[in-house]
Amino acid sequence: MSKQTMRGLVTVALALGVAMLAGAAIAQQKTIAIGTGGTGGVYYPLGGGLANVLSKNLPGYQATAEVTGGSVDNLKLIGSGQSEVGFTMADAALDAFKGEDKFKGSKVALRTLAVLYPNRMHVVTIEGTGVEKLADLKGKRVSTGSPGSATEVMAFRVIEAAGLDKDKDMRRERLGAAESVNAIKDHKIDAFFWVGGLPTAAVTDLGATPGVKLKLVDHADVVEKMNAKYGTLYVTDTIPAKTYPGQDKDNAIATVQNILVTDDKMSDDLAYKIVKIIFDKSRSGGGASGSRKHRLQVSAQGKLAGPLASGCDQILR
Repeated sequence: MSKQTMRGLVTVALALGVAMLAGAAIAQQKTIAIGTGGTGGVYYPLGGGLANVLSKNLPGYQATAEVTGGSVDNLKLIGSGQSEVGFTMADAALDAFKGEDKFKGSKVALRTLAVLYPNRMHVVTIEGTGVEKLADLKGKRVSTGSPGSATEVMAFRVIEAAGLDKDKDMRRERLGAAESVNAIKDHKIDAFFWVGGLPTAAVTDLGATPGVKLKLVDHADVVEKMNAKYGTLYVTDTIPAKTYPGQDKDNAIATVQNILVTDDKMSDDLAYKIVKIIFDKSRSGGGASGSRKHRLQVSAQGKLAGPLASGCDQILR
């Protein structure tokens, strides 16, 4: 065998060895699936940023952000073991933890990793629909959020507290934020509910549409009735004027906290590392979303959905 052939065989063997080692390293990595939401909301870009931060800073793990229907879907995915981490609103998480409402008979053994940021209810319409207040939704075509979303959970509670029947008093659609915006532009619906962070891209898009005048409906007056029935989960809040194009006045609303959750199978060590990474990156300015507005606001504010994961309170003090 010639020296040239020998060198060629050695080169091939080395290349194969490197490839096998790389493959073994990839195979040894564990995955963390993060349940987010639809592409028109805030959970999805936040989840993508969080997956990127964890993949870079948590050795041995590869995190991925999954498009889902939102909070309810995320909680069910955690309950079935298909996701390890999920974004959710506190009211949906509490239902899952207690086995109530959409989780009746199927409790989810949740643990709270962190409280994130306020999730603000938007009741969105446009000029020309005749909708000025919640009572005006009667007889209208209204989207209450996509199936499996916490928007739907909270929308039903707002509608109920306003003295309306979600099934009898309106023609109801079940659309996500982006789909709702398209539908209202095409005059297929008159209004829609959406609960999310500020600003929500889809609502910004609607406000910036030529020939469209965005209107946000006040509804803070229903918070007291919501809390009387469902517990003190909700607070009165404001979407400040100019948050969205064409929004010329403050919008009085109901707000609930977003939280990051896992199940009772995640080790305390891993839970601690995940929250520490989030907190450290947020504090240093390298927030998971890469955006100052959407930086994860990590704080310990009680056991909203099961116990705070062990050790995380040490980070959050």
